[in-house]
Amino acid sequence: MTLDLCRLTATEVVKLTKSGELKVEDYAKALIARVEERDPFVHAWAYFSPSIILESARRLDAIPAEKRGPLHGVAVGIKDVIYTKDMPTQQYSPIYKDDHPELDASVVLSLRAMGALIFGKTHTTEFATCQKGPPTCNPHDPTRTAGGSSSGSGAAVGDFQVPLALGTQTGGSTIRPASYNGVYALKPTWNAISREGLKMYSITCDTVGLYSRSIEDLEMLCEIFNLQDDVAPPTAPLSLSGAKFGFVKTHVWPKAEPALITLWEEAKNYLIEAGAEVEEVKLPEIFDNLGTWHRNILHMEGYSSFLGDYLQSPELLDPWVTKHAVNEGKTSRKEQLQAYDEIAKLRPVIDEIASKYTCLVTPSVTGEAPVLEEPLRFTGDASFNLMWTVLHLPVINIPGFKGPNGMPIGLSLVAPRYYEQDLLRTSHAIKDVFAKGGWKL
Repeated sequence: MTLDLCRLTATEVVKLTKSGELKVEDYAKALIARVEERDPFVHAWAYFSPSIILESARRLDAIPAEKRGPLHGVAVGIKDVIYTKDMPTQQYSPIYKDDHPELDASVVLSLRAMGALIFGKTHTTEFATCQKGPPTCNPHDPTRTAGGSSSGSGAAVGDFQVPLALGTQTGGSTIRPASYNGVYALKPTWNAISREGLKMYSITCDTVGLYSRSIEDLEMLCEIFNLQDDVAPPTAPLSLSGAKFGFVKTHVWPKAEPALITLWEEAKNYLIEAGAEVEEVKLPEIFDNLGTWHRNILHMEGYSSFLGDYLQSPELLDPWVTKHAVNEGKTSRKEQLQAYDEIAKLRPVIDEIASKYTCLVTPSVTGEAPVLEEPLRFTGDASFNLMWTVLHLPVINIPGFKGPNGMPIGLSLVAPRYYEQDLLRTSHAIKDVFAKGGWKL
């Protein structure tokens, strides 16, 4: 029974708890047992308190059936850069060890109001920035990384410790861990979900991300956070017969590992076999500058974001954070402004390109999750994610493919800004096609 409860999706949990067939306390106990069994190997949690979880579960059980919210009793992991009033927010920084601001981030307020069970704080890299990973390991192979910076969120969902988790993305910090852990994730349109109450790295890029093990669960979260298209997509399922997909390698394609190159061709063939049309899309050369512009934005926004931490405790900062706080790369304001202005011009251009296709398809990662190497604990290459983040487009990682070492590799679906519902409809149609790639959670 414990294993079965852990494997429930959020949608299934809601059905059972709202009908009274499942007590939230019993569900919570099953998940707590799973964490206690598995977390000594996975290390997904920066803060985990069974007593707080059970107290919250009992309060939820006491709510009359007619007043139960659309997420009643569903356990959600919260990345440890997002404030939670009843749990510390430590940001994997010695500066904030045991720090306990008594407030909820806007996104946590919404989850609580909808009946979610806030389950704990998941591990991240320091301030969700640097490549030096926390102790989190990949649940499918503990010698490999779970990705970063949303390390714990991706691992906890991939290991059946919670059905849902929040991450954030500044470069590839939601989509990359989703691929490495073999789960679904949505990086929505920039600022579609409020960022009030989370540690800010880049005001231009930081985006709240959503993890789940099903598209239905992502749909439920999108409804809760009001991620609705101006024109709702058709209610009928998308037929792949006649659908048109644009495969975009982007300028960082030389970083693709052999496993990615192989599955890239497989994915195209699977879609063609399903009746879809597939077209390779070559973006205008100006898009090749996005990596440099993204870096310049992060350098200068990090320059201001981390100033207070640097002035307070420079000796406690990771060197990567210090580089931002002192502008070690000497990025100029002119370069910062150029990045802002040129990227702003490209956003409507990429919207127009994406609108010509059912969706764009692009790599989520360079390949399988890298093997952990001490002391760096490299969390993986985010190169394939950066441009979509700074362009503010919605992206969904679709798992399904398996690499040569048996590890998951996902592909990303990309749509124009504020087309989350349309992208979810497309994801429903594509997920079973990509499942032919051999990965099963």
